[in-house]
Amino acid sequence: MTQSARHLTEVLERESADLLRYFRRRVALEDAADLLAETGMTAWRRADDLPSDSEGARRWLFTVARNTFLNYQRGQQRRLALASRVRAVLTRADHVSPSADDGIEVRDAISRLPPELAELVRLIHWDGFTIAEAAEIIGMSDTTARTRYQRARAELRATLSATINTKSSI
Repeated sequence: MTQSARHLTEVLERESADLLRYFRRRVALEDAADLLAETGMTAWRRADDLPSDSEGARRWLFTVARNTFLNYQRGQQRRLALASRVRAVLTRADHVSPSADDGIEVRDAISRLPPELAELVRLIHWDGFTIAEAAEIIGMSDTTARTRYQRARAELRATLSATINTKSSI
């Protein structure tokens, strides 16, 4: 172990409890533990910058901790801003959500397909990807995807026709 690694180990052992209290006063316990770990990782990456004197090392470590906390706060603010934007979009939505049983026959028919075909159909029709894009996501060639997509459509058509015929005879 190098001299700077030994010195950092000593400083971290001596200051960890105080650093945890520092974080605990600002965030929940589980976040405080994560922030302490992040501080330790950052300190290890920058171990050569650690001052040799005890008081300077403590201040340096708390500076690293404060910067870690500020990064955490910025991340929290970004997440809150994103959540607000999503809420605003959902609030402005022009359409009403379909009822829970809307399209149940289609969902049921898709779920009866082999998993890879079902995923291909979902990617194309529910997620808006082209056949080529869906093929890339799944990890197959465009040609294979086109062939499988045609097979999936035929199976869905047959299943849905059977469902409609069964309902109309009831």
